[in-house]
Amino acid sequence: MLTSKVAKRYAQGLLDFTNESGQTATVFSEMKEVVKLMSESKELNRFFLTPYIDTKKKIEVANEIFKGLSVSSQNLIRLVIKQGRENQLKNIAQEYINKVEDINGVQRITLTLATELSRDNINQILRSTHLVNVNSNFDLKVNINSDILGGYILRVGDQQVDASVKTKLNQVKKDFQLN
Repeated sequence: MLTSKVAKRYAQGLLDFTNESGQTATVFSEMKEVVKLMSESKELNRFFLTPYIDTKKKIEVANEIFKGLSVSSQNLIRLVIKQGRENQLKNIAQEYINKVEDINGVQRITLTLATELSRDNINQILRSTHLVNVNSNFDLKVNINSDILGGYILRVGDQQVDASVKTKLNQVKKDFQLN
């Protein structure tokens, strides 16, 4: 997923601030909570995206929802809402998480499969490619997409290995059309 320039700028500003104030670990875990909450609550997203709800009301609700977070996280959320960027809140939080993980050397891996696989099979796929350093820290996200028919699509950072049956069938189809 492409991240907007707005999300990257806010996340970088927050990262710079938390690095200076020594709050990176705290805000990192809080931003994970923000992403989780924003992902799970369609009502909250709809509330923030509704243009006719006053900014003050949105800030009041955000203060109540995020009252358990640190002052730094709460200030960021208020700032984002005051600037009319509440539609980017989840992206900002996710970009902050990504930036902290990059600093800590965590690889972000997305594995798309046609059906559920056992942990052993997933580990075997990860070990079979040079893209994944299984001895380092990595954050694995497994997606199930039956449209790929079989095989897998492994994405590590900006590199991808497409070993899906759908892609192979499309390649065979293309080869037949050329000949």
